[in-house]
Amino acid sequence: MTWTVARVLSDRNAGLYLTGVVVSGFGSSAMWLVSGIWVKDLTGSNGLAALCVFALWAPTLIGPLLGTLADRTRRRPLLITTNLTLAALLLTLFAVDTPDRLWILFTVLLLYGAAGVVQDAAESALLATAVDKTLLGDFNGLRMTANEGMKLLAPLAGAGLYAAYGGARVALLDAVTFALAAGVCALLRVQEPPPPEATPAAWRTRTAEGARFVWRHPRLRPLVLAGGTTMLFAGLNGATIYAVAEGLGHSPTYVGLLYVVQGAGSVTIGLVCGPLLRRLGERRFAGYGIALTAAAVALRSIPSEPLTLVSCAAVGVGLPCVLIATYTAVQRETPAHLLGRTTATANTLLYAPNALGLAAGAALIELIDYRILLATLGLTRLLTLPPLLRDTSSAPPP
Repeated sequence: MTWTVARVLSDRNAGLYLTGVVVSGFGSSAMWLVSGIWVKDLTGSNGLAALCVFALWAPTLIGPLLGTLADRTRRRPLLITTNLTLAALLLTLFAVDTPDRLWILFTVLLLYGAAGVVQDAAESALLATAVDKTLLGDFNGLRMTANEGMKLLAPLAGAGLYAAYGGARVALLDAVTFALAAGVCALLRVQEPPPPEATPAAWRTRTAEGARFVWRHPRLRPLVLAGGTTMLFAGLNGATIYAVAEGLGHSPTYVGLLYVVQGAGSVTIGLVCGPLLRRLGERRFAGYGIALTAAAVALRSIPSEPLTLVSCAAVGVGLPCVLIATYTAVQRETPAHLLGRTTATANTLLYAPNALGLAAGAALIELIDYRILLATLGLTRLLTLPPLLRDTSSAPPP
């Protein structure tokens, strides 16, 4: 683990960028939690509070279109601009103090989510240029560790700050972290090739190029499809979490402990995935992660507290494997001029199924005993492994 961290931090650009991820991730994780609490306090509505999460994730559905922006301009200035824009935008939330002004909050959250899609695409493209390709697996793993670590720490800090000073102060904290992240991006030393000249081709045509590249690439297609299927099952599995707590005789607050244990597993795999990726390759690494997750989900069907905690930790370890492997493969295999659109397309195909899985799981849990559902999900998930592990090393890229 220490060697992996030292390997990344010895690269100036990788170390700087990882610092920016930690800083902005702390503010974002705090704000994502507090936005729902804020709406709930102002309106008393659970439905409106849930819409906060929807507003943040909705732009993912047009990810390929937004990702095109990252291929039409230099990525470092784009990241600096979007970070500073979000910092300024968050300050408008000081005006939200009554229910009739909640439209400001929802507008900011929608723009926040859209900017996040653009940033993810630009970041992936910039990193492929700024960081040594042999470090990409290590960096993506440590980035996962940083993100999951912030999800464990920042919500508690955000909730405390909200309780003491209100939602506007949490928005100010998030704005400061975005401004700091912009400063970190400005310090990166990278020689970006100029973007290709605009052509008369329609936006629809340029946007579709990323999807076509993924579909025609013999090594990326199975990874992205396996990742999307995995996240679909993750959504179905996530919908059972309260039923699992109830089956163990606990109150809904016990779910918080389960999420913490799962997050700890994700932090751990992020620290060691670089060497594992180099040893196994992206597809085997992803396949082993899927197999571990499938076994853990099936294990969760047994109503035992120790087994449930072990299952949560195993899901935390296994689930990120396919995501880290997919991002690393996309960064290594995609030409620079297509990287923004390809990353955004991959993000949509990876994360949109998660929302569908949550919705389907919410319906299924009312009809099927959660233990039967979990056992079925665990076994069915294994069906994604054969196409993923099939050897395509000799197949030429598109």
